[in-house]
Amino acid sequence: MNSTIFFEELWKQYIAKTPSAQKVKSLFENEGNTVFNDHIAIRTFNDPRVNIDVLAKPFIEMGYEPKGEYHFEAKKLYAKHFEHKDNSDAPKIFISELLLEEFSIELIDIVQNILNQVDHQIFKQKDLILKGRVWQTPSFETYQKLLSASEYAAWMYVNGFCSNHFTVDVNKLNTFDNLESVNEFLKKNGFEMNTSGGEIKGSATQFLEQSSILADTVEVRFEEDVKKITTCYYEFSYRYKKEDNTIFTGFVANSADKIFESTDMQLQEN
Repeated sequence: MNSTIFFEELWKQYIAKTPSAQKVKSLFENEGNTVFNDHIAIRTFNDPRVNIDVLAKPFIEMGYEPKGEYHFEAKKLYAKHFEHKDNSDAPKIFISELLLEEFSIELIDIVQNILNQVDHQIFKQKDLILKGRVWQTPSFETYQKLLSASEYAAWMYVNGFCSNHFTVDVNKLNTFDNLESVNEFLKKNGFEMNTSGGEIKGSATQFLEQSSILADTVEVRFEEDVKKITTCYYEFSYRYKKEDNTIFTGFVANSADKIFESTDMQLQEN
């Protein structure tokens, strides 16, 4: 699949689950901005069938290369980010994976049983990230068991393979100079911000500031019933120049840790 079509399809699937993102993008455009995407984030498990290396394959073929590595001890995650070798306007790709071995035998068994339901050929397809939930209709009882151990695992179980979020490159907006003004604009238009760890995560001294709106919720059909569950969210990033006068292109683990919480159902209920 051609890279332009691939990214268009990823965006199309993302806004189908995250209508807020299309609304925000349109609001920016109506103000006279062209919206550029800073990065796309993807979630997975560190099972060898679906780990970071598996999901990175189509991006590597498009000319991406690995750059930074990140560890999230509290959430038991590991992540890598990838940048395009030649095209600096191409969105960065941030792929995280849940470190299954750091959880209980029960959680490991649940995740392996979920993956075992799937024809292993599906995991080898280059467009796996476009396939969403490739396993059977989820059980709400299983969802709750996963949720008690890891919000991330529960989210993966319901949403499957997709982009967890796209990110507006605030540096390239014409009518906004900083992240504070973006956040005020979003709140004025009725969007609720993720305030975990503060409305703005990161700082100029870390060369990166990030914020996000809370994830959309959709009705999900479980085996037992229909429930409202979080899907995906829209993020906003502002990058600063480093000492060598080049823009920082990496990520800050402590900030990303709080951004992950945009999909937390408890934030939706508070």
